[in-house]
Amino acid sequence: MGALKEIAGAGEIGAFIASMTDYASEFERTFSNHAPMALTALAGIGGSPARLTSFFAYYRDYKKLPPFASPHEPLDAATWDSALGQRAREPDLRAFFGAEVARLGIAPALRLYLPRLAPGVAASAFHGLMRLAYALMRESSEDVAVALAYWAATFLPLCPATGAPPLTDDPAEVLARAAAIPALRGLKLHELLWQNMRDAAAEPDFAPVVDWLAIDARTLPRIAATGLTLFAATQHFAALHVVTGAHWLRIVEPYADRATFDLMLRHFWQGICGLVGELGFPTLPDPTTLAAWRRLDAPDWPRLHAVAAESFDEHDISLAFSAFEEDKVYPDPLYRVVLARRLGLIREYRR
Repeated sequence: MGALKEIAGAGEIGAFIASMTDYASEFERTFSNHAPMALTALAGIGGSPARLTSFFAYYRDYKKLPPFASPHEPLDAATWDSALGQRAREPDLRAFFGAEVARLGIAPALRLYLPRLAPGVAASAFHGLMRLAYALMRESSEDVAVALAYWAATFLPLCPATGAPPLTDDPAEVLARAAAIPALRGLKLHELLWQNMRDAAAEPDFAPVVDWLAIDARTLPRIAATGLTLFAATQHFAALHVVTGAHWLRIVEPYADRATFDLMLRHFWQGICGLVGELGFPTLPDPTTLAAWRRLDAPDWPRLHAVAAESFDEHDISLAFSAFEEDKVYPDPLYRVVLARRLGLIREYRR
């Protein structure tokens, strides 16, 4: 994390990324503004100041990013959670969390507020979590406050955990069981991932899913492995968010107590299970197929990063950075293979 802070948290690049707080966290129809995270990731894969500037100019104009709004009604320690899930209150939440992070410091503020936010980690399809992870990578107090405010304003609780006995410690099995819920087959799909999670959670038969996964010290590595397999099998936009989401969770983990992080993991995977319709009710590949994919001739990381750095798709850049970081922790040639496939450097692979 220190090396990234040196790249993306200081000098010309750091000042440029810091200026992203001038823009709204969302634009048309509640699409998430990825600019501060994409710029940080772009810096992390070798993007120059000139490249960051050109990427943002394109992104700002293409997405028509609006300016961030001004606060209206102050919030305090007794009232802040009355604004949970209210996008219109994000400016008020940003003012509140800005004062709290300044008062307490990053780590104490997160220890205090993450327990309340953890059940709503599906906020804006995990983009509140994303903003927080990137803020922590840059060790920016201001960005941590921005991230907490965005997470709170888009807070998305799905079905609450009940403490019922889990069925398995395998996230892939939970995903397969969720895909077999008949009620999810008839749901209308929306353009936004968080809306599909919300609708899945409204189905009574989906309610038990949250308790199905046994959570322990190996849950996050299992989620990372399952997400990589899922993305390899589908190349689906929603599956990409599992690969990157596992990275964001790993960054946030040291700032949460065990119970809070376990709750975050539980609701993260619940949210992913809510996307089985979006994912086309996928079947994961068998070990033989995965082994064959791992043997494919994918470019090395410098080449992959050079190609991704020229992309104007924020998800190419996000994946290039997160896959690289995850490969350091969970070494697997499949990270390079799936990124190469995403970037068009491997035209196809067969199951």
